[in-house]
Amino acid sequence: MGGLLSGCSTIYRSPSVSAGVSDAGKVRVVPVTPETVLVANRATYAPKTLPRVFEISAGSGAGASPRGIGTLPDAPSTQTGARQGLKLDPPPAANPGPYTIGVGDVVVLSTPSTQGTVGELSGLLAAQNSRNGYTVQDDGSINIPDVGRVRLSGLTVDEAEALLFQRLVESQLDPTFSLEVSEFNSRRVSIGGAVGQPGVLPITLTPLTLGEALAASGSVSVGDIDLSSVRIYRDGTMYQIPLEDLYARSALQDLQLVAGDSVFVDTDYDLSRAERYFAQQIELRTISLAGRQAALNELSTALTLKRADLNEQRANFAQALELDAVDRDYVYLSGEVRNQGRYTLPFGRKASLADALFDTGGGIAKETGDASEVYVLRASDDIREFGAVTAWNLDLRNAAHLALAAKFELRPDDIVFVAENPVTRWGRTIDQITPSLITAPINAIGN
Repeated sequence: MGGLLSGCSTIYRSPSVSAGVSDAGKVRVVPVTPETVLVANRATYAPKTLPRVFEISAGSGAGASPRGIGTLPDAPSTQTGARQGLKLDPPPAANPGPYTIGVGDVVVLSTPSTQGTVGELSGLLAAQNSRNGYTVQDDGSINIPDVGRVRLSGLTVDEAEALLFQRLVESQLDPTFSLEVSEFNSRRVSIGGAVGQPGVLPITLTPLTLGEALAASGSVSVGDIDLSSVRIYRDGTMYQIPLEDLYARSALQDLQLVAGDSVFVDTDYDLSRAERYFAQQIELRTISLAGRQAALNELSTALTLKRADLNEQRANFAQALELDAVDRDYVYLSGEVRNQGRYTLPFGRKASLADALFDTGGGIAKETGDASEVYVLRASDDIREFGAVTAWNLDLRNAAHLALAAKFELRPDDIVFVAENPVTRWGRTIDQITPSLITAPINAIGN
C-alpha cells in the first residue's frame, strides 16, 4: 500500500491561473471586456520600426531621350528690293492644347489655411519674398517629403493634381490641396530683331499669340514698313509675315506661338541678319540639349549606384533578421495552443491577441483547450509592484468575444496562456495514475 501511495504522489498537476498572492508575487485576474480592453491598451509601447533605408527611394530614373532640333532652315534666297518679293507665308495654325508641365517649371501645392485674415496676408507677403514650391527636375519629377519622387512632366495641371492626390492617399497624408504653376520655365519663345526689348517669353496657361509677344517685347520699331517683315522659325522651317499684312489682318496677330518658336523682326529686307539670329538660336538649343543629355546620363548613373547601395543595405538587414541578430520584441504562447513558442511583434504597427493566436499559435487546441480560460499574462512595470502580474482573462465560449481578441493589443514579453479543459486534465491524470496502479503491487510482491 505504501508503494501505491508513493506512486500516486507523482500525480499530474496541470498549470492554471488563479488570483491571489504567491511566492512569485501578486496575481490579479481581470476579465476582458470592451472597457478593460481600453485599459490594457493604455500601456505605452512604440513598435520597432524598419531601418530608414526602407523608406528611401533612389528616384524614378532618367526620362525619355530629348528630341532632336529638327532640320536646319533653308538657305537664304536672292531677292530684289521690291515689295512684291516679300511674300506672305505664315506658319500653319497651331493648337498646342492645354499647358503641360515641363522641366524647369515651379509648381506650388497649396493647402487650406487655418489662420485668420491677418495670418493669411502675412503668409502671402512671405511667399512673395521667398522661392516657394517644387522645381520639376531633369527627370521630369518633383521630390515631396514623406511621398518621394512624383513624375509630373508631360501632364496637365488637372492630371498632375489627380496623380498627386493618389500618391498622397497612398502615403496616408491629407490629400486636400490645390496645385498651381508659379513659374513657367519649360516652354519659351525667343523674340529678336527690331523690337524694343529682345528676349525670351514664357508660354503660360494662356496661349501666347504673335501680337502679344511683339507687344511684350516693346513693339516693333522699323523705319520702312514696306521692307519689314516678321520671320518665324519653327521645327526647321522658316515662315514670313510682312509687317504690312500683319497690321492689316487681325487673324495674323492672333496666330498662336508654340514652344521653341524663334521670332525675328527684320527691317532691311535682308535675310542675313535673320539667318545669323536663327543660327545662334540653333547653336544655343544644341548646347542646351547636349548639356541636358549629359545631366540625364549623370543622373542615371547616380540613381543606379544609389539603388545598388539601398538594395545592399536592405539585403544585409534581411540577413541579420534571418540570423536573429536584430533586436526584436516577442510574445510567448503557452498551454493548450496548437503551436507553443514565441510570436515576433511586427515592425511599425501593434499586434493583437488574435494575431498571436492565429498566426504562430495556430489557434486554441479545440480537443484539449478550455475556451473560457484564455489569458494574457502581463508583468507590472512599476517597481513598487515588483513581481505583480495582471492576468487578462478572455472567455471565448461565446465566439462573439473574438472581436475583443482582435482589439486587445499585445506588449513585449506578454505571455498568452490557454488552460486545459476539465476532461483533458482528468484524462492526463488518469494516464499518469494508471501505470502506478499496475506497477505498485508488482513492486510490493517483489519486496
